[in-house]
Amino acid sequence: DKTTISVAVPSTATVGDLKRVVEGETCVLVKRQKLTGLPKAPDDALLSSLKIKRPVMKLMLIGSAEKDIQAVAEAKVDESVVDDLFDVEDGEEDFPVAQRPENLVKLEVRIDKWRPNILNPSRPDCKLLVLDIDYTLFDHRSSVETPVELMRPFLHEFLTVAYNSGFDIIIWSATSMKWVELKMKELGVTDSTNFKIAALVDSSAMITVTDEKHGTFNTKPLPVVWAHFPQYGPHNTLMFDDLRRNFIMNPQTGLKIRPCRNLPVTRDSDEELLFLSKYLLAISTVDDFTKLDHRRWERYLEKHAKYVVVRKSE
Repeated sequence: DKTTISVAVPSTATVGDLKRVVEGETCVLVKRQKLTGLPKAPDDALLSSLKIKRPVMKLMLIGSAEKDIQAVAEAKVDESVVDDLFDVEDGEEDFPVAQRPENLVKLEVRIDKWRPNILNPSRPDCKLLVLDIDYTLFDHRSSVETPVELMRPFLHEFLTVAYNSGFDIIIWSATSMKWVELKMKELGVTDSTNFKIAALVDSSAMITVTDEKHGTFNTKPLPVVWAHFPQYGPHNTLMFDDLRRNFIMNPQTGLKIRPCRNLPVTRDSDEELLFLSKYLLAISTVDDFTKLDHRRWERYLEKHAKYVVVRKSE
């Protein structure tokens, strides 16, 4: 769940000591704990030896208590997936699905089994931008002669601004890795000299969740990424996706982008990435993204960057 607890350890404590204290407070065994926000280190490493800037740290615990794991193991879960095109409405992404024991167990299993396709090393002190492909960076339904004609306007300019503003970039698609690699190469994204992509993520990192209203569907849980890249967490990660349901496990970290559709007609009026690059610049110095409401990103941009968002279509 999202309960906040406070623990204190002496200056001579190791990573293992911290985990044992957390186990006592949460009943999540040390072997099941993933502490996102804590620099990656062996359990016998002294906390004082890690590059921790502040004496008080806010960490996210990923892990399930044994009683919850046993309850899920004994329950029968319907794994059928409903229509993949539906989405949740604004505000509905705050469903408590991220707190349900069965979903936490699925998350834990996915973290253990999944491995990222790393293209370039992460840079020190950078934030993280996670990007969807279909309808976010690419219109994959319109009929044209070349893939480049389906590339969203300002894509390379947007990625260059993001990279130079201190965002490492991960591409996450709900398709196969072969398709992700092919599409990013065709669009010139993985070969660019102006920016670098840190990693590619495909459908194998997703999990299936169930909600009473919408049934069962797939989603992209960012804690899977954070577990493998511990320098990132809710405080410094932003995800763009055209479907809110894809960030239902981490709703505060997601920004629903306007979908990129029918580019042969809409190309001249599609300025979404242009404006969002301004937003990335505006928040690049923000230390804690959890204090932002990305649903109001245009208002934030106008207020803090003194940039009035006026679209051609308006």
